Amino acid sequence: MSILILHILYVIAITAEAMTAALAAGRRSMDWIGVCLLGAVTALGGGSVRDVLLGHHPLVWVAHPVYLLLTAAAALATIAVARFMHRLRRMFLLLDAVGLVVFTVIGCTVATEMGMPVIVVIVAGMITGCLGGVLRDILCNDIPLLFRSELYASVSVVTGSLYVAGLSLDLPHDVVMFAAMTLGLAMRLLALRFNWNMPKFVYTQDLH
Repeated sequence: MSILILHILYVIAITAEAMTAALAAGRRSMDWIGVCLLGAVTALGGGSVRDVLLGHHPLVWVAHPVYLLLTAAAALATIAVARFMHRLRRMFLLLDAVGLVVFTVIGCTVATEMGMPVIVVIVAGMITGCLGGVLRDILCNDIPLLFRSELYASVSVVTGSLYVAGLSLDLPHDVVMFAAMTLGLAMRLLALRFNWNMPKFVYTQDLH
């Protein structure tokens, strides 16, 4: 049952990520092909980079090409409903937060099943959760959210760490998975609600 729920959340998350990426593409006046590509890269890029780095094959979208069709369709659908998207901003922030923790747990699970060390498992979770958004921002010529002060990558690290810690204590997998995702989601939503940020490094001295 937990695997089914995780799969459903994954499908919802990649759909939402593709739609938010389509809006970013629209702000850069991309054509429809660009919209579809940016949607797919954002939704599936984190997992793809993780699999390439870990040597985990086939890639998710190669094994399940329907995910490419789903993300492209979601991106194109966004074009049709773009004028109403501002009304759904809070819903998409929630879905983005859900996607972050779901992707993180999936990434940790893949690395765990491959027998990777703990630090690699946590990093694999962070890559899965965050790198799609980094690729989106780079392609849109923006400073990636990951490198700004928002609690985003840190939420992924906390989620992955809780997941790994729970498994190391031999707690039931389903309990560990849902507890890690719930706490990570709560942390992300509280950060959005109260504008929690990581400390910034500001350096203004001229070396010359």
